[in-house]
Amino acid sequence: MNIPGLKIVVPSTPADAKGLLKTAIRGDDPVIFLEHKMLYGDVGPVPEDENFLVPFGQANILREGKDVTIIGVSIMVKKALQAADILAKEGIEAEVIDIRTLVPLDKETLIKSVAKTNHVIIAHEAHKRAGPGAEIAAVLAEEAVEYLDGPIMRVAAKNVPLPYSPVLENYVLPDAGDIVDAAKAFWPGRK
Repeated sequence: MNIPGLKIVVPSTPADAKGLLKTAIRGDDPVIFLEHKMLYGDVGPVPEDENFLVPFGQANILREGKDVTIIGVSIMVKKALQAADILAKEGIEAEVIDIRTLVPLDKETLIKSVAKTNHVIIAHEAHKRAGPGAEIAAVLAEEAVEYLDGPIMRVAAKNVPLPYSPVLENYVLPDAGDIVDAAKAFWPGRK
């Protein structure tokens, strides 16, 4: 993320994968296109239009909410939506944003959402230290701190090497429950 001139794409749906890939191919800049292996089996509508493009630097608000903004990266978008469903049953309305591109970052959409909800969680599978959430948190701390009524929360992989065992991998990687726990931390006494 810190190399000037590189674009970084992180699709979470089949349609976004198509639209972002076509945008990458048609552009002049080098693009790092990060596909999560667990999303390969996902099905969903994909526009057949040959000119369907998803512009870089344009996040997608997948769910409107007023209490907390959850910013998801790649597969964590799906887990953020699951967490939002759980939180809704408990009276917490989460706004879920699919970042779609890390570089360029759609700061405007993120700041607008944080200004509305006053709370933010950034969810990604990378390690917390120096991961993409750290850069997003820094942007929000610099440009949206006046809107925040609590700390910027990051949900990420535990600080250990990623294990090979599926059971241990599931323990290390974040899930919807981790996002729910982070959201509830904003309101400790709320049930």
